[in-house]
Amino acid sequence: MQTSIQPRQPLRYIPSFRQAVGADIPAMSRIRLSVTENVLSDPARVTPQMYLDFLDKSGRGWVAEGNGEVVAFCYADKENASIWALFVCPGHEGRGLARALLAQAVDWLFALGHERVHLSTTPGTRADRFYAAQGWLRHEPGATEVVYSLTRQA
Repeated sequence: MQTSIQPRQPLRYIPSFRQAVGADIPAMSRIRLSVTENVLSDPARVTPQMYLDFLDKSGRGWVAEGNGEVVAFCYADKENASIWALFVCPGHEGRGLARALLAQAVDWLFALGHERVHLSTTPGTRADRFYAAQGWLRHEPGATEVVYSLTRQA
């Protein structure tokens, strides 16, 4: 039975966070496809195998759960010290889920020995404003992408 990613009313829960596992991939994919900003131009381009590869080979993922349902996720790529994905299910924003997941991913990458973490997003979006508010350094944006970096503090 497929679960809905629509928030239940009233939307009250204490979120829990854990490392992602393969069984979370369908929920993460539904969340990724449900967002209204940073929409994939070709949804078929991001495959379940890509999610699995980041879990098993080139990175690590984390999820946030509310009421037993995955409502946000983050992936870190250890190969190039980047954040590959950070998405929150519509209706669950503003609860600190993205901030907590991002902190876990960044801490993990720094623990691996990386001195700087980077990511990219679409200019002018909530994500663009979010990373700036988290203290990431915003590099000159291109027409379709803005790059951020965060350097490990001594």
